[in-house]
Amino acid sequence: MNKIVLSVLVIFFWGNISAQSTKKFNLTESIEVAIDSSLQAFMAQNMYLSNYWAYRSFRAARLPSLNLQTTPLQYYSDFTRRYDSYENIDVYRQQQSLYSSGNLSIRQNFDLTGGTFFVDSELGYMRNFGDNSYSQFSSVPVRVGYSQSLFGFNSFKWEKKIEPLKFERAKTQFLYSREEISELTIQYFFSLAMAQMEYDMAKDNVASSDTLYRIGQERQKIASISNADLLTLRLDVVNARNALQNAEIGLKRAMFNFVSFLNIDKETTVELELPGRPADIRISSEQALKYARAYNPDFLGYTQEMHEAEREVDRTTKSSNFDASFSVSMGFNQVAPNFSGAYRSPLQQNVVSVGLNIPLVDWGVRKGRANMARNNLNVTRISIQQKEQKLEQDVIMTVSDFNIQQDLINSAEEALNLATMAYNVTKERFIIGKADLNSLTLSLNRQNSAQRNYISAISTYWQNYYKLRKLTLFDFMKQEVLAEQFDKVWSIKN
Repeated sequence: MNKIVLSVLVIFFWGNISAQSTKKFNLTESIEVAIDSSLQAFMAQNMYLSNYWAYRSFRAARLPSLNLQTTPLQYYSDFTRRYDSYENIDVYRQQQSLYSSGNLSIRQNFDLTGGTFFVDSELGYMRNFGDNSYSQFSSVPVRVGYSQSLFGFNSFKWEKKIEPLKFERAKTQFLYSREEISELTIQYFFSLAMAQMEYDMAKDNVASSDTLYRIGQERQKIASISNADLLTLRLDVVNARNALQNAEIGLKRAMFNFVSFLNIDKETTVELELPGRPADIRISSEQALKYARAYNPDFLGYTQEMHEAEREVDRTTKSSNFDASFSVSMGFNQVAPNFSGAYRSPLQQNVVSVGLNIPLVDWGVRKGRANMARNNLNVTRISIQQKEQKLEQDVIMTVSDFNIQQDLINSAEEALNLATMAYNVTKERFIIGKADLNSLTLSLNRQNSAQRNYISAISTYWQNYYKLRKLTLFDFMKQEVLAEQFDKVWSIKN
């Protein structure tokens, strides 16, 4: 059987019967629609976009930042306590003042050391009101500085190592989710195909049972069939009609599940086209494992877990020791009663600051946290080894199942052809009275079983293939890495 066309014509009732549209789907088209339109696809896409913008934010944070800090207006009018030197007493005097300031700075983080460079310029204005009113401008035309923690935790270095890995994992996780959608589509596709086959067999069985029962009635008139056999034929008619009703219910349920998963109109009539015999593809376990280690999001996740555990060890270890930091800046500043004077002949401004943070007594809290982080790192390392072994075993077993399934499809197809021919011959022999009822029933059951086995074999083949695609993120038919396909499409869209 190179191609089997299964026509599904089911009427859904939503209050009233309405006109239905008809769409044809093969397996590839069903997967494409599910990846594009299903609710799971929308969820996976939005999760990826969330990680994409998080990575864009990380990249932007590595670039120089331009900031403006300003206080456009700050006005005070209050009574404040002042010392009167003539009277040698404290007195309250009214004070009115106006302040305004602005600072424009450029900052750049330095990942290697964890320090920060900055260049800024500052301007301030102050005016006092009252008997001795006056104004002053304060300026820092330019100032260059650098601040650095000498022995502390360098978060910039770890972010540079982990964040790109997180984004790469997010991208492969998105592709992994798409392959999971493909797997689910295959399940719904072949569930509907199996339900349609059961419905078609049930209809054929009803027609065949009616025909055989009428033949039995004619043969009983000439005493060539017993009354017990005639009653059995009548029972077959009743059972066939009951089976047809059950098959119709199962078909409606499978149809609803299929169109709901693809997120298409619930009143759509679908015609499924089963895939023919697939091409003979042999995949080696070594090849599959190579791609799985390179592209599977779980393997990338294990690397991320190790980096995060190592980062925690670094953080707790350095926090348990003393820390020293320093900052240095060089620039110019000036104060004048007018704006132009504030920028005339500025004086040099040099600032050097050194800070120490020395833990003296903490009763072993910092040391305990550092030891706990080291133990957690060992636990993480062992856990990752176990997970890797389990994942590698899953890849190897899936490859084995896939290679075997190709031979099973050939056997299932041959068995179906033989069972169909045997049933047709037995049916003809029964009609002319050369075969008994038991032989006919047994032959029909064998044909039905062969049809189920054939569809099941094709379904299992494609499920194993797409599971292997999911584990390796590699298209073995086109010999392409799925991430490379995705990058091409994503670059075109953006």
